[in-house]
Amino acid sequence: MKTLSILGSTGSIGTQTLELVRNNPNEFKVLGLTVNKNIELLKQQIDEFNPVSVAVMDEQKADELKVDIPVYKGLEGINKIATLQESNTIINSLVGSIGVIPTIKAIKEKKNIALANKETLVTAGDIVMEEVRKHQVNLMPIDSEHSAIFQCLNGEKINELKKIIITCSGGAFKNKTEEELKTVTAKDALKHPTWNMGAKITIDSATLMNKGFEVIEAHHLYNIPYEQIEVIIHPESIIHSLVEFQDTSIIAQLGYPDMKIPIQYALTYPKRIKNNLKSLNLNELKQLNFKTPNHQLFPCLNYAYEAGKTKGTLPAVLNAANEVAVQQFLENKISFLDIAKTIKQALDSHNIIKNPDLAEILEVDKQTRENASLKS
Repeated sequence: MKTLSILGSTGSIGTQTLELVRNNPNEFKVLGLTVNKNIELLKQQIDEFNPVSVAVMDEQKADELKVDIPVYKGLEGINKIATLQESNTIINSLVGSIGVIPTIKAIKEKKNIALANKETLVTAGDIVMEEVRKHQVNLMPIDSEHSAIFQCLNGEKINELKKIIITCSGGAFKNKTEEELKTVTAKDALKHPTWNMGAKITIDSATLMNKGFEVIEAHHLYNIPYEQIEVIIHPESIIHSLVEFQDTSIIAQLGYPDMKIPIQYALTYPKRIKNNLKSLNLNELKQLNFKTPNHQLFPCLNYAYEAGKTKGTLPAVLNAANEVAVQQFLENKISFLDIAKTIKQALDSHNIIKNPDLAEILEVDKQTRENASLKS
């Protein structure tokens, strides 16, 4: 039985993970949960899953939670849940670069990681993957595209790989013109055509930054050059990603868009277990469409390639500026097109540290947020 700590248990990934646990009580046991501030839902989760301890990021909310198990506070509390002795697998579904430190601490305690937090590898990918190798733990991607790539590469020789092709729904605005994008709202952006996700990642999908983050993740997860990573828009979200080999053979992973599939695979690998999810019916598929992203209209994808290739602290700047800009957009303080402008300004003004340690990355993250907030 796998013993789990779920970082971000009340978010989209967290609640779907708990649904998987609920349906497979002989496979999984929940021992730790963390939330930002939704203590009402956390209380329900505690009553159902009986964890040994929990953490609440919002310290005032933590004080309000009255339960019969230890309640830890703030980032220190999240780190405690990430390193619980009894847990062997940590699901990191936190949002933002706050997920970096708990991931590294968990790895150092030899916990296997099921990673939904993109910012961990974007911000500190070199450091994280070095810790994974040093402590010989498994890091399994929960992301549907990276789960697909992992499955397509399983049993194959990485040196025979020609390229990875990451598919992309295109987000809510894939058919918009530049003129139309000037007036779109956060409410418009949150209407994702195929996936049900949290607000931040849905906005990232609309700007294509989400896909840019996945490009950086792919570089770290599979240790391949950026020149061998391609992004293509696939509106139906049926093919979750593809890999092409030197002999021009292409392998793809298909399925209906449901995050419970990659969550389950990340937690059960190397075995597969039955579930009650809908099987893909090929007879129902009328057509599958593909097109090249509009890099000029959605420049965030290019910014991610640029930051990833440059390395150093530039990916941390990319992520921090994006987090600030997305939040500003969600609060109706800036326009949709201003998101990319804010990120570009941060990238252009940054003095890159080539081989940063974790402390330097976190300091750059902090400074970038402060600067981006002032300019927004």
